[in-house]
Amino acid sequence: MTPRLLVSVFELGEVTAALAGGADIVDVKNPAEGSLGAASPALLRAVGRCIEGRAALSAALGDAPHLPGTLALAAAGAAGCGAEYVKVGLLGSSRPDDAVMLLREVQRAATGGWAATRVVAVAYADAARVGGLLPSELPRAAARAGVHGVMLDTAVKDGASTLDHLGEAGVAAFVNEARSLGLETALAGALRLQEILRIAGLGAEVVGVRGSACDGGRAGRVSVARVRALRAALVPGALPHPAPFA
Repeated sequence: MTPRLLVSVFELGEVTAALAGGADIVDVKNPAEGSLGAASPALLRAVGRCIEGRAALSAALGDAPHLPGTLALAAAGAAGCGAEYVKVGLLGSSRPDDAVMLLREVQRAATGGWAATRVVAVAYADAARVGGLLPSELPRAAARAGVHGVMLDTAVKDGASTLDHLGEAGVAAFVNEARSLGLETALAGALRLQEILRIAGLGAEVVGVRGSACDGGRAGRVSVARVRALRAALVPGALPHPAPFA
């Protein structure tokens, strides 16, 4: 199985490059509001019009405080803007029962009138640094809440990746448990090309990137060539790519 590639964009001008490079999912976020900062509804709608069905549209809802009503309203808004995926970062809901409560409200709101919208619960590989739900607790909490999928990401964007924090064995254990519970599973968090080559065979359905898809790193702009190289790295059996970046 070849994982799908999710590319995060910060502005409308990056969408064309993400699509041309082969992104399967275009994820809209706002870095000024955190790792999973939410973008404006206007930008989300504009990206959806630009995509025109060529890729799935994803929206970040934020590094969420434990405010189920607030996040439910945000999820309903994103779904109404056409998002096929909504991602919620479990930063404030650090206990499993709290995470289940919040996710259930988000799930109800996101699917209330838009049955195609799928909720993805996100835990941070560096949760020990920032608080939030532990990655090991995410799959069962997400399954209890009835959401579609789970993702690992990093909260602190200092170059340390999900693999740096959890190791390959830890990431593999997360993927295996999530898949055993019937959850779609995504991996993100400062993943570099060589790390993507390592995790491509672990069984996750989606791999998410931002910095490695950009010229100039996370704060730069999405590059067609970089997205293409990352897409190629997800093919089973891919060899280290000779692209001029790591």
